[in-house]
Amino acid sequence: MHERAGITTAKEAADHELILAFGRLQGAANRLEYILGRALEVECGISHLMFEVLLILGRAGRPGLSMRAVAQEQVLTTGGATRLVDRMEAAGLVARAESPDDRRGKLVTLTALGEETTVRASRVHVENIQRYFVEPLPAEDRGRFAEDLRILSHSARDTLPRLP
Repeated sequence: MHERAGITTAKEAADHELILAFGRLQGAANRLEYILGRALEVECGISHLMFEVLLILGRAGRPGLSMRAVAQEQVLTTGGATRLVDRMEAAGLVARAESPDDRRGKLVTLTALGEETTVRASRVHVENIQRYFVEPLPAEDRGRFAEDLRILSHSARDTLPRLP
């Protein structure tokens, strides 16, 4: 058997510096997701995933985005995006409109309540990001860390297959 990365035992695997570093990144992301997502649920009545869709739609502006585009942005299946948007539409946060470019297609747009919720949730989210994500880091490292995360995010995004 070929010994990749010089790992020959479970102990070496568990103590490998790259595995430890990635595990810390994943652990931090999971804990922060829980802390920040829970705050959005308690204070704004929306899930973190709903908030992300509100941001995507806010960024897109009018006339809105197709369900496929929403799914692509969130790395969801089109069925998963449809179910999420159905819940958001039932809550009055988004609406579906006819696509000016495709008679069969629908575009998803923010409602007035969706716009208001996005603004309110963003204020809560920024305060919590500052408290739990920024303040624990040394001030002199924050800019570089943010840039490194952007690079990693774009690299991973570009590696994923595009939805058909």
